[in-house]
Amino acid sequence: MAARSKADIREEVWRHLESSGLAAFPRPVRGRIPNFQGSLQACCSLRELDVFSRAREVKVDPDKPLEGARLAALQARKTLLVPTPRLRSGLFNRIVPPPGATKEMLRRCATSQGVKDYSVPVGLDGKAQVDLVVVGSVAVSEKGWRIGKGEGYADMEYAMMVSMGAVQEDTPVVTIVHDCQVLDIAEELLGDHDLTVDYILTPTRIIQTNCKRPKPQGILWHKVSSEMLGKIPILKTLRSREKQAGKDVTLQDEQPALANTKRGTISNKKDWKSHGRQRNESQQPLVGSRHGTPRASQAPNAKEDPKSIPRDANKPRE
Repeated sequence: MAARSKADIREEVWRHLESSGLAAFPRPVRGRIPNFQGSLQACCSLRELDVFSRAREVKVDPDKPLEGARLAALQARKTLLVPTPRLRSGLFNRIVPPPGATKEMLRRCATSQGVKDYSVPVGLDGKAQVDLVVVGSVAVSEKGWRIGKGEGYADMEYAMMVSMGAVQEDTPVVTIVHDCQVLDIAEELLGDHDLTVDYILTPTRIIQTNCKRPKPQGILWHKVSSEMLGKIPILKTLRSREKQAGKDVTLQDEQPALANTKRGTISNKKDWKSHGRQRNESQQPLVGSRHGTPRASQAPNAKEDPKSIPRDANKPRE
């Protein structure tokens, strides 16, 4: 039997959350970082982490299940940064509650509408220094391997923060999920652009992953398409800066090998048309070899909280 792909795992989680009654607004959860019953309880565990207590500047994604994490940061009077939707208008917004904001007002500021109403943009020269990163996930393993919804924005946000000097190699990353979203994930599914996590918070557990796999070291321009560059204006600015700094910023569709493949495809099509016969097997275009799999993790399994519920009871049904 073939190993499960990232897409298989996503579908499994989304289907289980819906069928088990664990999914919460907004519905359906398919195609989203899913909200779940108990998300606020899981977010409250953030206050128990030393990395949260020490942090002064916290970046939390705008997903609904992370609303409690945004509220915790505001209540603790930390600087809260929230990425702009799909990075269309920059990288971050800083949430600025009105002076003397009540608890109810802070709750409003933590919502998606509050993020729009009470925020100011933070540009590349805003000197952001993020002490803690909180991301949503569709699935995550106890070793820290993470699967998002498949669009790559959390990975890109982190890579952009590295490029602008907003995070360091040891900046901790936390994800908040339901217990049933904690699954076994093959490390072979991870690419060098995939963000890993150091802590997993669920309604019943706090898991420290002790993940040793390196996080993205910056933007991997050879994996960025011209289409993506066109959709994310701030990416253009970062590319220009890195090009001036002497870095290789060749895009995915600017790679010589890809260009040659495209030219070969066009030539082959003309050959089909002119000769009207099937080509010899030796004339077939060469397929590039796949990247080698990452090295196996040296991280030990995370220790479970003694109060945690059995993992088998929380796995999605096949």
